[in-house]
Amino acid sequence: MSSTTLGRAGLSLSHMGFYVNDMAKMEDFYARVLEFTVTDRGSLDTPHGKVGLVFLSRDPVVHHQIVLASGRPAQLPFNPINQISLEADSLATLRLFYRRFVEEKMEEISPVTHGNAISFYARDPEGNRLEIFIDTPWYVDQPMRVPVDFALADDALMASVERHARELPGFRPRTEWVAEMAKRMGIG
Repeated sequence: MSSTTLGRAGLSLSHMGFYVNDMAKMEDFYARVLEFTVTDRGSLDTPHGKVGLVFLSRDPVVHHQIVLASGRPAQLPFNPINQISLEADSLATLRLFYRRFVEEKMEEISPVTHGNAISFYARDPEGNRLEIFIDTPWYVDQPMRVPVDFALADDALMASVERHARELPGFRPRTEWVAEMAKRMGIG
């Protein structure tokens, strides 16, 4: 549903770009492991020198969803990227990428539930935290995060997440939360 359909001026999050240190390694990871396609590449002269750019997308209609830009210092005292979140279209897809990350021996892989989502977190090759998630049909007050066992069968995993969510403050169907947010945003 578009923003204008909801009664607000048309504005939605489209893509993100971030600086990388090792362009080839990062391009390989996003293309091979996360199945993004390189749609363009090149460089631009900027006030701070030439910047190499690689544009990537998983959607043939969208020129780029991620832009990798050269110029990240090799050593940073603090990574300002909290997380890069990618929504999976199903629990099966979430599990597919989880297995792929395990096979790739990615760092800090942690499957969790937020009550309103099931996800796993891991670090990309330059330490940026990634989240791959699916929404659940429920809402619970945030923040909330507890580990989940991806070894469980789909039905058992969903039952476990729901059982835990039902015990948390704010538990309700996601549809109720969406209606409340639409009203709060003045579009409901």
